[in-house]
Amino acid sequence: MKTAISTKTISSAETPLLAIMVSQGGAQPLKDSSLERAFATGDYKGKKDETLLVYGVAKAERLLLVGVGKTSEVTRSAIRRGAAIAAKRARGLGTKALSITVAKEARAGLGAAELAQVLIEGAAQGGWQFTELKKQPEDPKPELESVELIVEPGDKEEAEAGRRIGDAIAAGYLFTRNLQMQPGNVCTPSYLADQARKLAEKYKFGVTILDLAQIKKEGMGALLAVAQGSAEEPRFIVLEYQGGSGAPIVLIGKGVTFDSGGISIKPALNMEDMKFDKSGATAVLGTFEVLGRLKPKINVVGLIPATENLPSGTAIKPGDVVKSHLGKTIEIINTDAEGRLILSDALSYARRFKPAAAIDAATLTGAVVIALGHHAIGMLGNDEALLAEVRDAGERAGERCWPLPLWDDYRELLKSDVADVKNSGGRAAGTIAGAWFLREFVDGSFPWVHLDIAGTAYLEGEGVSHAKGPTAIGVRLFTEFLLKRAGA
Repeated sequence: MKTAISTKTISSAETPLLAIMVSQGGAQPLKDSSLERAFATGDYKGKKDETLLVYGVAKAERLLLVGVGKTSEVTRSAIRRGAAIAAKRARGLGTKALSITVAKEARAGLGAAELAQVLIEGAAQGGWQFTELKKQPEDPKPELESVELIVEPGDKEEAEAGRRIGDAIAAGYLFTRNLQMQPGNVCTPSYLADQARKLAEKYKFGVTILDLAQIKKEGMGALLAVAQGSAEEPRFIVLEYQGGSGAPIVLIGKGVTFDSGGISIKPALNMEDMKFDKSGATAVLGTFEVLGRLKPKINVVGLIPATENLPSGTAIKPGDVVKSHLGKTIEIINTDAEGRLILSDALSYARRFKPAAAIDAATLTGAVVIALGHHAIGMLGNDEALLAEVRDAGERAGERCWPLPLWDDYRELLKSDVADVKNSGGRAAGTIAGAWFLREFVDGSFPWVHLDIAGTAYLEGEGVSHAKGPTAIGVRLFTEFLLKRAGA
């Protein structure tokens, strides 16, 4: 998707579709009789998600007004969402080009750089479609090939800076969503490793891929335990971006390329969605796509334990005890609590980098969906300052996080009679118990935050601003966090 900044007037824009973000209570953006009637009658008010498509206004083939809500309540996220609605409408209309601008009252006090960034992010979100595995898509629509942002002449230079960031985030976001959509027979642990290698070659990252023999030599007993039921070999992926000085930020992503639940098998209904259990891993890879494009002054390490979780005669069983990379023994209560097992070895491995901070993203628990639905990421950690920093990044990214407690009392849920810890504490406080398990392998070694993205990694239905399926959650959040840390 190519993007450009233009300083032409909206009345002179020759485009298949001109989208204008307007706020409720704002002024009519163009002098036109049809718009005047819509505003005068109150048929169109600019409410959140409200749209009005008209023809024959100025030089644009079509004009789309997109409401972003009350003027006093407009945010970055509202404008991003408005751009996504516009891009999705453009895709539905079959237009390859889209021009976007924001009415003065709808800018929420944002500078031109921020405005350009979130508009491009939104356009990438709304314009996405996945058809590569279809021989002949039903009602095929062309890709949205170009997005033009119309700004005031004095804002052009600043908007160009925002466009650069928006372009990079959009690329990482689209990379992640396409990878999330790949089915388990395509996206295996080896396939994920190949994607990491390609990124490393493209952007000159450091890369290390541990195969089965090397994982055994490294002593990653928890990762091996999950992998032993599958014919597909596991991989442990390490990406290193060196753009600055000092201790790195470590990003860790759960990479279960298909999760049947193992011996504790999941219900058959909707099990096909368990290809999305690699969403934490794909978010890390997408973030490295962004890093390669923006090159911020910071050091970042990405760790991805990748495996399938399948039932077979060799699969791990409830009651088994395994030895982790850290040396702690784990009693397996539920083989479907496998994400925390592979992440425990990754958190232990992270120690060698002496990180300034570590953030993991994982579709870890169904319990977080019960607690927070599909609107917020469950957030837990061992450092209040880092938790606040990550939450702030999530607000800027439109990927909101909500903190849950990690009190010592919850440690009782994971006490085992035969091992150092058990991998499941039962139904009560499931998200907290999962995070407490991970905390056992951080052990105060570095500031750490866990993001449970099980409710936000993919959507089961179509929305006004979003296609059904993967959301690339984490890419924007990670990027906002890293850019602020880098002082960008």
